[in-house]
Amino acid sequence: MADKRHVRKSIKQLQRIKTWQLLVLLLLMCFVAATFLRLNNIGMAERRNAVLTADKSTAEPFDSAITQNRLYDLQRYVSTHMNTETGPIYLEGQYRRDAQKVVDTAKQSNNSGININAEAEAVCRPRFDAWSPAYVQCFADELAKYPPSAGPIEKAQLPSTELYRYSFSAPLWSPDFAGWSVLICIAIIVMIIARLLGLLILQLLLKRHYRGI
Repeated sequence: MADKRHVRKSIKQLQRIKTWQLLVLLLLMCFVAATFLRLNNIGMAERRNAVLTADKSTAEPFDSAITQNRLYDLQRYVSTHMNTETGPIYLEGQYRRDAQKVVDTAKQSNNSGININAEAEAVCRPRFDAWSPAYVQCFADELAKYPPSAGPIEKAQLPSTELYRYSFSAPLWSPDFAGWSVLICIAIIVMIIARLLGLLILQLLLKRHYRGI
């Protein structure tokens, strides 16, 4: 009888907190958690847009340090807030500027090199008083002595696009409002499951007790 009274007392204690009350509390906390998660994502989007805006800036002279500062700000925010995965970010403007610098350097190098036409002219002009098929043949023969050179763009070694690609990963959980509200939701779910299992086990114990009588 003592065991029976103990089981009935445990059932009454569990029934003091209604399951529907826990479900209502869970719904409220889920709404709060979703709101904070959304705010985290909005904060990430604002910082990502700041990076892209700085990268697309056409101000002269362009200051790449501003873009880097925006990137560091985004990285710090993402690393301390959940639900802030950035996805791939491409600094297209920075790539174009750096690629153009490489091409411009190649053009200058090409212009400062040997003028092949002038070299051929210097060889053939003294040998022929005027233009003639022989002069043309001489000119062609002199040009053939030089290997074909690629254009400045073809010679330029453009930077790898992977150097301008960024992607920051968010932690699975972070100790902010969103993280703590998610933990509370999980705790409520555990309480609901534990309560239902506890009631079920106690009911089974009562039935087994009646069978034993």
